[in-house]
Amino acid sequence: MTIRWGIVTAGKISHDFVNAFNSYPNKGDQVITAVAARTKSEEFAKLHNIPIVFDSYKALAESNEIDVAYIGALNPDHYNISKLFLENGKHVLCEKPLCLNYKQAESLIRFAKSKKLFLMEAVWSRFSPTYIALEKEINSGKLGDVMFVEVNFGVPIVTVDRLRKKELGGSSVMDIGIYTLQFAQYIFKEEPKKVTTVGGLNEDGVDIYETIILEYDGDRRAVLNVDSRFKMWNKATVVGTNGHITIEDPFHFPEIFINTDGTVEKFPLHKSSLPYNFRNSAGLVYQALEVEKCLKEGLIESPRMSHKESLVLAKLEQTVRKQLGVYYDVDDQEFP
Repeated sequence: MTIRWGIVTAGKISHDFVNAFNSYPNKGDQVITAVAARTKSEEFAKLHNIPIVFDSYKALAESNEIDVAYIGALNPDHYNISKLFLENGKHVLCEKPLCLNYKQAESLIRFAKSKKLFLMEAVWSRFSPTYIALEKEINSGKLGDVMFVEVNFGVPIVTVDRLRKKELGGSSVMDIGIYTLQFAQYIFKEEPKKVTTVGGLNEDGVDIYETIILEYDGDRRAVLNVDSRFKMWNKATVVGTNGHITIEDPFHFPEIFINTDGTVEKFPLHKSSLPYNFRNSAGLVYQALEVEKCLKEGLIESPRMSHKESLVLAKLEQTVRKQLGVYYDVDDQEFP
């Protein structure tokens, strides 16, 4: 069974996803057949050799040309667009964050389950070959008991509209901080018992930097530094009772990590003839491979990026926002 993808929006991340998908040599029995976007859909389709262009998201959702939709829209649109495709019997891979808050995420997941359709938050880091190798190293016991995680993520995007404007779902923790949160959760695999956040807001009431401390049972901690004002050394360190592992920059989809014994492991990404907008975006293809695998196994969620994981992330993101005083209009709304 060929899995047919539809691309929703023609922005930078959609370009990178399609480019990574099309240039990967071993993507299995799946193909991108259609795109729908508010602007530039014709140019996007021509650039990426996508055969069908729809003039609206609704038309794409109602069509018989696709099986699964990749949602690359802005954060405030994730809930409604994802639900539109689920309502029309399509599986969904939605860019992170899955929704703007916990209530939306819980509602969307519940709806997908009721329709018996696949839904996954596109936390592409989880499917990195480096992350999988890191997990094996930890499980081998060489590191001992993992006690501490430190992650830094800073990029100069404070003037970018999607980050700085509240009406666009702006927020450092929702845009880049989610990568630090998911890393801590990937390592500790349980919900923290305490969250402490300090940070700063812009004139629109949007967080532009924060330090987040997550405390887990057994005196284990994660310290996460997030900043949209300047570039940081974006690496992650996992410390155990027998040593430490370093995940090199960019930790959110790395090609290199340094083992407990100091040996270096490398996982180079495939090449593309088209340029990417974001670093190491070739790795976006791995989440498409995961979707294909899950669909062919009859799963409605990924074991590596489960619904439970998305709900924990949504709760953590909301907690961080609340501690900093960042509120969206949807925070006061109820969702069925």
